[in-house]
Amino acid sequence: MSSPPGALCLVLHTHLPYVLGHSTWPHGASMLYEAAAECYLPLLRTFRRLVYDGILPRITIGLTPIVVEQLADDRFKEWFPHYLDDRIRTAEANQGEFSYRNDLHLAWLAEQWVWHYRELRRVYHEELNRDIVGAFRELQEQGAIEIMCSGATHGYFPLLHEDASIEAQIRQGIATHLRHFGRYPRGFWLPECAYRPRSNWAPPKMIQLPNGRTWFRKGEEQLLSENGLDYFIVDSHLLQGSSAPQPVDVRCEDTVGKLWSRISRKPGEGPRPQFEKTTHWGYFVGGDYEDYPPIACMVRNPAVSYQVWSAEHGYPGDGWYLEFHKKHQPGDHRYWRITDDRNDLATKQPYSPEMAQERVYRQAGHFVSMIHDILEAQPRPHGRRPMICAPFDAELFGHWWHEGPAWLEQVIRWIHEDYRVETMTGLQYLSDTPPATVVSLPEGSWGAGGDHRIWLNEGTAWSWRRIYQAEERMKDLAKRFAHSEDPQLQAFVKQAARELLLLQASDWQFLITTGGAADYASHRLVAHHTDFNRVADLADRWARHEHLTDEDWAYFGGISDRDRPFPDVKPEWYALP
Repeated sequence: MSSPPGALCLVLHTHLPYVLGHSTWPHGASMLYEAAAECYLPLLRTFRRLVYDGILPRITIGLTPIVVEQLADDRFKEWFPHYLDDRIRTAEANQGEFSYRNDLHLAWLAEQWVWHYRELRRVYHEELNRDIVGAFRELQEQGAIEIMCSGATHGYFPLLHEDASIEAQIRQGIATHLRHFGRYPRGFWLPECAYRPRSNWAPPKMIQLPNGRTWFRKGEEQLLSENGLDYFIVDSHLLQGSSAPQPVDVRCEDTVGKLWSRISRKPGEGPRPQFEKTTHWGYFVGGDYEDYPPIACMVRNPAVSYQVWSAEHGYPGDGWYLEFHKKHQPGDHRYWRITDDRNDLATKQPYSPEMAQERVYRQAGHFVSMIHDILEAQPRPHGRRPMICAPFDAELFGHWWHEGPAWLEQVIRWIHEDYRVETMTGLQYLSDTPPATVVSLPEGSWGAGGDHRIWLNEGTAWSWRRIYQAEERMKDLAKRFAHSEDPQLQAFVKQAARELLLLQASDWQFLITTGGAADYASHRLVAHHTDFNRVADLADRWARHEHLTDEDWAYFGGISDRDRPFPDVKPEWYALP
C-alpha cells in the first residue's frame, strides 16, 4: 500500500517553570497540579485509548526537562493526589449546594466533575502507578509519540550572555532526557522558538552593561548540531525573512546516530523554483553548514495553527465550549459555557457537554478537511511529500480548552481512516522526506512582534543584568573548581549551577511582561539570583578553608532539598571557551 501523499506533524510543547517548594497557590505548585490534572493526564488517556484501539497517534510531544524533573519528583507524587482529592471534595460541596437550590442541571454538572476527578485519581494510581513520565516513555517505546527535548529550564537562548550557558541548557536537557526516557533525543524545542544566527554579538543596549564588548558567536543551529540533534521548529516569519533556499547534496552515511552526516553545495546551481519558500518542507539551516553535521528546521504553518489556538477566531472560542474564566467557589470548578464573545461573565449560560461534543465532531471534521485541501494544493517535486507542521502549547489541550483532548482524539481517528493524509512525528517526516535546500534564518521568536520584546523591555532589563552577572561568576567558578576532587566543593558548585539554570528560565520575564504573575516572577528572579551568589560565596569560602557556621550549613541543606532538579549537572560545561 502506498503512503498517503501528505503528512500532518502535530507538535504539543509543554513547559512550566520550577514550582515545587516555591509556594502553592495562586502561583507555585498549583500551576503544576493544574497542568497535570487538566492537560497531561487527559492527553495520556487520549493517547492510550487510541493505542488500545490500534491507532498510533504519531504526535511529537515536547516535554521540557524541568517539567519532567518535577513530575518525577517524589514530592509531586506525594502532593498531587491531595490536589485531586481536594477537587473531588469541592465538587461534592458544589453538588450539595446546587441541589439545595434546586438547580438540578448545575448539580448534575458538579456530579460530572466528581466523577471526572475520581477517574483521574484512579488512572494516576492504578493505570500509571503515579508515574506520568513513565507513561509518556511507554508511549514513545510503542511508537505512538516522539518526545522532543528542550533547554534545561527553557532559558531564552538569544539573550543569554555566554555560549557556555546555552551549551549547559542543551547538554543538561539531553542528559535529563536520556535519564528519564532511555534514548537520545532527535528533535529540540527552542525555548519560545527563539533563534539567533551566527554573528558578532554584544549585549542589548537596554541592559547597559559596563565595559561592553562585541564578540563572534556561533549560531544556535551549530550548537544544537554539535550536540547530536537533528531538527528544531521555528515560526513562519523567520522563514519569510530567510535567505533564498539553496539546493544541497545530502550524505546519509556514517551519521553516528544523526539523520544526515553532511550536506554540501550543489556547484553551479541556483535556487530551484519548486523549492521556493514554503512551510510545507523542512530546511537545513545555516550559512556555514559544511563545517558541522547539518540540522533541519520545520516551520509552523500559520493558517492551520491560527485555526486552533485563536480564542477569538479559532475552535476554542466556540460558544458551546466550557468558559475558562467563570468559576464557582469553593473549588474553582466551571459550570458555564463561553456563550458569546462578550467579556461579561454574568451573561454566561450553563454548560452542555452534549452540545460541546457535537461541536468537537463538527470542528474536527472541518480541520481534517482543511488539512486535505491545503496538502492537495501543494506541488510534489520528485515525489516528495508536503507536510503541515502545527505546533501548539500543550496546555491549550485540556487546561485552556477543556474539549481540546476530545477534539484531538477525533482528528487522529478520522485521519487514521483517510488515505489522503497521515500523522507523522517530526523525526518520521524528516526521515521520509529529508530537506533538499538550506536557508539562513534571521533572529526572532514566536512571541508578540516576532522578536525579543516580550522577554527584553524596560520592565525586564534589570533581570538580564542579574542573569549576566551570575553567568560570569558561574564561568569563573567552573574554571577554578569544576574538576576539583573535593566532594563538598563539588556540591556547592553544582548547586550554584542549578540556581543559575533556574534563574535563566524564560518564564520570569514572560510573566512580568504579560502581567500574569509579575510579583511572583520578580520574587523568583531575585531569589534565585540571591541564592546563586550565596551558594557561590559558600564555594569560595570553602575553597579558602574558612569556617562555615551552623546557619550556613542549614541554609545549604534547605536550598539543596528545595531546588533539586538535575542531579547530573556538570559544572565543567560552564568552563567552555
